[in-house]
Amino acid sequence: MSTKKQQVADLLKAIETGAAAPVAVINPNNYKQHNLAVADGLAGFGAALQQLPKGSAKVTTVRVFEDGNYVFAHTDYNFFGPKIGFDVFRFEDGKIVEHWDNLQTTAGPNPSGHTMTDGATQITDLDKTAANKTLVRSFVDDILVNGRMEKIAGYFDGDNYIQHNPQIPDQLSGLGKALEEMAKAGITMKYDKIHQVLGEGNFVLVVSEGQLGGKHTSFYDLFRVENGKIAEHWDTIEEIPAKEEWKNNNGKFGY
Repeated sequence: MSTKKQQVADLLKAIETGAAAPVAVINPNNYKQHNLAVADGLAGFGAALQQLPKGSAKVTTVRVFEDGNYVFAHTDYNFFGPKIGFDVFRFEDGKIVEHWDNLQTTAGPNPSGHTMTDGATQITDLDKTAANKTLVRSFVDDILVNGRMEKIAGYFDGDNYIQHNPQIPDQLSGLGKALEEMAKAGITMKYDKIHQVLGEGNFVLVVSEGQLGGKHTSFYDLFRVENGKIAEHWDTIEEIPAKEEWKNNNGKFGY
């Protein structure tokens, strides 16, 4: 594991252990927070940790990736209750200077028996990082932003598709059926804008903004690509609170 990945894994684990040393990777003079429930800066991070009942936090980071100055992690939390989270950290001069995340209350297993974090973890195809990022960005733009459903089959290897969303079963047909059922129930899911695409090898994370059931929503989708096709998917979906509830003014995105 690279130094930056290890530093992120250690920092997240420190939420559970209370260890002080890993927190030194955060730049104390320049730390911009995009979790809207946490105040800005290192002081805000510390204040959030102090609110936790002693010994209550549990942190298991399942996957951690690096893309340039960014490190992003996929973590199983118990942090004011069980949650699955994606965290993104930006490094500058060896220190963390910015943080984004997306948290969803743990649910599942899904109809195919998968949890929100199980599945493949091995990073491969480092030489295909750029191509895989392009492929996944195009999928999200075509299908989720613009609704070009006639193109969906081209992104998959037949019906082979492993799904970790707690509501949706495996296979491309399972995804299509779930979207149809949502539409019938009057639940609209609309991606409006892609804010960031990060990847390492066969894994790509897409950060998007949109609406779910009429509510302003942040979508973090992690895809695993195999032989130029989307093979596996994990996500977290989080409602964005009204601005008057924010504890910092940095916004949810701002990449």
